[in-house]
Amino acid sequence: MHVCHKLIAAILMALAPACARALPQRIVSTNLCTDEYLFRLVPATRIAALSELAGALHPEVSNIAHRVGSIPRIRPSAEEVLNLRPDLVLLYQGVNPRLAAQLKAAGVRVFVVPWAHNLAEVRKVTRLLGRVLGVPARARALLAAMAHNLAAAKALAPRPPVSALIYEPNAYAPSGAIVGALMQVAGLANAAPGLAHSRQGTIPLEVVMAARPSVLILNQAGAGTPSLADAALEDPALAALKGHTRIVRVNLRGLLCAGPWLGRTALRLARLAHATHPR
Repeated sequence: MHVCHKLIAAILMALAPACARALPQRIVSTNLCTDEYLFRLVPATRIAALSELAGALHPEVSNIAHRVGSIPRIRPSAEEVLNLRPDLVLLYQGVNPRLAAQLKAAGVRVFVVPWAHNLAEVRKVTRLLGRVLGVPARARALLAAMAHNLAAAKALAPRPPVSALIYEPNAYAPSGAIVGALMQVAGLANAAPGLAHSRQGTIPLEVVMAARPSVLILNQAGAGTPSLADAALEDPALAALKGHTRIVRVNLRGLLCAGPWLGRTALRLARLAHATHPR
């Protein structure tokens, strides 16, 4: 038995360098949301490129825009990706299937990341990417941080929950399962599902005015010249809500992509809820 143990140990030691070499070392991300994951999971030395949106500042849509440094950014075209000689390319399910087919035809390893529609699926996708990229411990650390932030948000959240509406450029209001879960944890009751939507899925300003939620969260990226998309968020009519509704302007860019970083968004929302209606 002792000899067998020694033999197994010797085999594992011999395989270790080969396994390390098998880990992808030139990874390309082609989508903003895969950028967010890849940047957090692996060191920059293993990233051949992120998508052009990862470092975009005008408009700023990425949570890592100021941290990507000198990591190359590319457009998601087969030519640009192949020029980097990647050993793994990350794409999102249903996004740019033509590119996925072109890369596979060229013999490039492609991993299609499934969408997460709720927090349980966020955990599943994070663990999956941890295995694919060879960093399961790092994936567990991201999930532990998310769990910590969600717990902190839940502890701070007022009960009963505060009626709230997140109002975004072009008069949209998010109402999906993930946003609903984050708001619930934070002590906010999402008013969006119960409001009348236009044919385009927007919520007209007059509907917002009539609803009078306890808190109206204007999701704006930050200072700068307002665009046409911001018209509803800048409408002077909102002043009529004062005295009935607390209006706050906050950057909730974290909602763009589902991932473990959403724990911080939940905590930010809980602080807003607590300030509106402390227990």
